[in-house]
Amino acid sequence: MSCKIIKKEILDGIRKLLPELPRDFSLELEIPPRPEMGDLSLACFNLAKLLKKSPVETAADLVSICKGSTLTSFISRMENVGPYLNFFLKKEAWFKEVCEEILKKREKFGKSSFGKGRRILIEYSAPNTNKPQHLGHLRNNFLGWAVANLLTAVGFKVVKANLVNDRGIHICKSMLAYQKWGKNRTPESEKIKGDHFVGQYYVLFEQKSKKNPELLKEAQKMLARWEAGDSEILSLWQQMNKWALDGFVKTYKKIGISFDKWYFESDTYNSGKKIILRALKKKLCERREDGTIEIDLIKDGLGKKVLLRADGTSVYVTQDIGLAKLKQRDFRPDKSIYVVASEQDYHFKVLFKVLELFGFDWVKNCQHLSYGMVFLPQGKMKSREGRVVDADEIINQMEQLAKSEILARDPDLSPSEVLERAQIIALAALKFYFLKFTPAQIVHFNPEESISFEGATGPYIQYAYARIQSIIEKSKSKNQSTKQNVLCSAEPINMGSGQKSKINYSVLRNKEEVELLKQMFQFPDMLEKSALDFNPAHLANYLLKLAQKFNEFYHEHPVLRAKTNDLKKARLVLIQTVALVIKKGLNLLGIEVLDKM
Repeated sequence: MSCKIIKKEILDGIRKLLPELPRDFSLELEIPPRPEMGDLSLACFNLAKLLKKSPVETAADLVSICKGSTLTSFISRMENVGPYLNFFLKKEAWFKEVCEEILKKREKFGKSSFGKGRRILIEYSAPNTNKPQHLGHLRNNFLGWAVANLLTAVGFKVVKANLVNDRGIHICKSMLAYQKWGKNRTPESEKIKGDHFVGQYYVLFEQKSKKNPELLKEAQKMLARWEAGDSEILSLWQQMNKWALDGFVKTYKKIGISFDKWYFESDTYNSGKKIILRALKKKLCERREDGTIEIDLIKDGLGKKVLLRADGTSVYVTQDIGLAKLKQRDFRPDKSIYVVASEQDYHFKVLFKVLELFGFDWVKNCQHLSYGMVFLPQGKMKSREGRVVDADEIINQMEQLAKSEILARDPDLSPSEVLERAQIIALAALKFYFLKFTPAQIVHFNPEESISFEGATGPYIQYAYARIQSIIEKSKSKNQSTKQNVLCSAEPINMGSGQKSKINYSVLRNKEEVELLKQMFQFPDMLEKSALDFNPAHLANYLLKLAQKFNEFYHEHPVLRAKTNDLKKARLVLIQTVALVIKKGLNLLGIEVLDKM
C-alpha cells in the first residue's frame, strides 16, 4: 500500500458515509501542526458550508458517523477538536507501509502518472551571444531545470528548450566594437573563455559610445546589413557567435544543465516578420507614416507596441511571435512555459495578447513563469557597465569558499578529494539558495550565507545525508556478516548472531521518530504540489525541514547504541529511508549528494 492510498482510503470512506457530497467536492487531509492533534486532520470549513452546519458541528457529527465504520485498518482512533476531524494512525503499521514503500521504490518513490499523455514545453536560459551568462541566468537555469524534473516526476512528457538570442542591436554592438578594436584577437590568443571574450567588446562599445553617440547609428546600420544578408557582416557574426556558444556549452556542462531543443533567434525572426505582414494585410495591426508597424493595445491596458521598425528590422517581439508558432508546430505542447525574469512581464502580456488577436487559439496554453530579479549587495547587475557577477566567476568563488569549509573540517584530505567535494557542494549551495525562494521573490544573493553547513542551505541538507551514510557504514563495519545495504522487513536480515529476523516497527514510538515518518509520508504530495505550482521552493523547504527533523532525532536518540537489537535495526531502516528521500528530492532540484563531507 502506498502513502497516497492510505489517504485515499480515509477520504473514500468519508465520501461513502456522506452520499450527499458532489463527486467533484474536494476533501483534503493535512498534517496537524502538533502531535497531540493527531497524525492526519480534515478541516471541516468547506464541508460545513455544503452541509449547512457550523464547522464545529460538522466535525462532531463526522466523528459519530465514522465511529461505526471502518475507514481504513490504519486508524486507531478519531476525535474532533473544534472544526477539525483528527485521525490517530496505528504507528507500527504506518511505519511499516511508509518505510517499505520507500525501500522498495527507492528513486521512484513519489513518482506518479498524473501528467501521463500530456506534453509540456519549458523554455529557459535564453542567453545573449554578446556576453557570458551571469548570476541571473543561473537562477533561470536552475529554476527551469528543477521545474522540468518535477513535471517529469509526476508523469508529464517534458521538452526542455533553449532560445539563444543571437541577433539584434545588442549583438551588433559587440560585433562593431570587435571590428574596430579587436585587432584579430581570439579567445585562444587571449587565453579566455569565448563568451567572456565576446562580452568584453560589448562593454567596450558601451564605454566608447558614451563619448561617441554616432557609434549607435553605426551599430543600427550593421544590423540592417546583417538582415540584408551582407556576407562580410554575416562572416563576423558567425565567428563571434561560435565563440560565445562554445563558452555557453562549457558553463551548461559545469552546472549540469542540458536541453532537448535549441532555438536561435536568427532562425525565427523572419517567420515572425511574415506573420506580422499577413496580419497587416488583415488590418490587425497598422503601419505608421514613418513605416513602423505597430499594434494598438490601449484598450487592453498595454499601450501601442512596435512590431517592426521603420527600416524593416525586427524587435524582440517579432522573433517571439515566430518562435511561438514554431514551437507549436514542432511539439504541439499541451502547455508552453516561458521561464523569464519579471522585468519582462509586460513583454509577455503583449506577446500573448498579440498572438490572441492574430488568431492563434493555442496561446491560451502559453504561460510566463516570471521570477524575481537577483541583486548584489551593491544593487542591480548591469551588463553594459560590466557590473555583473558572471556565472563562471561566482561558481569559482563558491568552490573556493567550499574548499575552505572542507579543509577546516578535514585538513588531511587529498587535493583531488577536496576539489571533487568542493565542486558538488558549491553547486548545491548556489542551486538551493535560489530554489528555496518562490519564483516571484526577489533574491539578494549572499555567497557566504549560501555555502554554510548550518542554516537553510543546500550543504546543510547534504551534510544530513552524509551523516546518515556514515552511520550506516559504521553499522556494516561493526557487523561484517551483514551484506545488505538496504534494510527491509520484507527480507529477513542477519544481524551477526546467526539469527535472522524481520524489522519490528513497534519499537519506533518516540516523538522524533514519528515526526520523521510524517515528513516522509508527505513527500509524494509535496512532489506533486511543487510540480503543479511550477514552484521548486515547496520541495526545497520540505527537504530542509526533513533534514532538521533528522538532526533533532539524531541528537536525541542513538542508532548504533540503541538499547535493543530490534530498536537498532528499526532505526537503521528509518534513517535509510530518510536518506533515500533526501537524495531523491535533491536530485530533482539538480543537486548531487555526497557520502562523506
